[in-house]
Amino acid sequence: MPSHLSADRPAAQPPGRGQVDALITQTRRLKGDVDAVRRDAQDDGTDPHGRWQRALYDLALHQLNDLDEHLAQLRDGPPAPPAPPARTAPAAREGGSLLSRVGSAEWNLLTDEASWSGELYEILGRDRSAPPLTLDELPSLVFDEDRPRLTAMVTDCLIDAKRIDGEFRIVRPDGEVRTVHMMGEPVLDADGGTASMWAVLRDVSALRRSQQAVSETRDSLQRHRHHAQTEHRLAVELQEAVLPPWRGTLRLPHQGPQTLDLAGRYLPATASRLVGGDWYDALELTDGETLLSAGGLTGHGPAVTSAMAMLLGALRGMAMAGTSPGPLLAGLNQLLDATVQPALGSAVCCRYRPRTRTLVWAQAGHPAPLLFRDGTGRRLNTPDGVLLGATSGATYGEAEVTLEVGDVLLLHTDALVPAGEGGPAAGDRLLGLAPRFAAARGAQDCVRTVVEEFGDTEREDDACVLVARVTA
Repeated sequence: MPSHLSADRPAAQPPGRGQVDALITQTRRLKGDVDAVRRDAQDDGTDPHGRWQRALYDLALHQLNDLDEHLAQLRDGPPAPPAPPARTAPAAREGGSLLSRVGSAEWNLLTDEASWSGELYEILGRDRSAPPLTLDELPSLVFDEDRPRLTAMVTDCLIDAKRIDGEFRIVRPDGEVRTVHMMGEPVLDADGGTASMWAVLRDVSALRRSQQAVSETRDSLQRHRHHAQTEHRLAVELQEAVLPPWRGTLRLPHQGPQTLDLAGRYLPATASRLVGGDWYDALELTDGETLLSAGGLTGHGPAVTSAMAMLLGALRGMAMAGTSPGPLLAGLNQLLDATVQPALGSAVCCRYRPRTRTLVWAQAGHPAPLLFRDGTGRRLNTPDGVLLGATSGATYGEAEVTLEVGDVLLLHTDALVPAGEGGPAAGDRLLGLAPRFAAARGAQDCVRTVVEEFGDTEREDDACVLVARVTA
């Protein structure tokens, strides 16, 4: 093949072999490091972020493999031209060596002759015994929509003596589509005219597929994040619409007798941004009594928050109709049992009668209320009750306790305390706050104490706390 040099400038000197060997060593070391990190990255294919990372690792390895092979060819020099076989050579595999993916060609404009390397035949899937295609024939292999791009590159090179650098897709005789990257330049004669054009053509199909995978996984990750953000916003808006204020003293619309000082707080999960189905509630009833409740549904997201809102609405409606805590929880259980999508939940429901300072309460698989009096705390004796939605036709027992002025009643959901402190020990840290509750000026100070104690706890789920202090 004629020398790929312009007649008006000298040939560049190749780099020293030792320098290239050093670059090859660095490249292979980097390949090993990237591959090790890629293998350590656990990806089961379900996480969009994991799929995007995996695609980036694969793309980086593709590029490093190509760099390694390019440097090896630079060190070893161009291969000897192979003898044309008697019949068509088998198609090159994409995963083969560099020689099966990089070829060269030169087109002589004076004689209209073309010269191809054997590797270019392999890339284009052509029979090596067939003559190479001329520049006029080359577009016949190219996709219709890519032909103008190839024509523009060739025209710029031949007419304006510009370098070639572009890509186009070709269809091999076996129907397989490949993406080819072509780089080249004109070869000038002694008078400065274009005598021929040479080019190096590289099969970049696998590399482009890796880049496409990165793009698609990135788009999938962005859609997933947008969907998650939208779900989170909807869940928070729904939660804020149905729950009492998360901070400050609870102000009931009709205060009536000043018998209870109320405060509550919602504590989001620290392990995820997903909003769950926990609630706390205080409602002044028409007969002057007060409903106190806390509970939660399993799961996260708008569907669970919507089910929580439905449950809380039913709880308020039945309470306003005069239903006592035990039958009220039975009604909520029946409601969950009748929903299209089954759900499990727990709840505690208390009805406070200020005239006698009695508290009637029931629970459905929920932590018992804690009663603090004179610097000590205890759990109330728990009546029978199973989780909401666990079984049809469940009944719920009731318990009654008489409160005194200055007593503090605390309701909370499961996730307030660390996961490792399950069972009866779960409320021990709360009971240990009794001396601080005795010194508190009101319900809001008690809630603030709970938040100081548990606010930084690593919780896998959201949590709620409701404090009622008897004032009269």
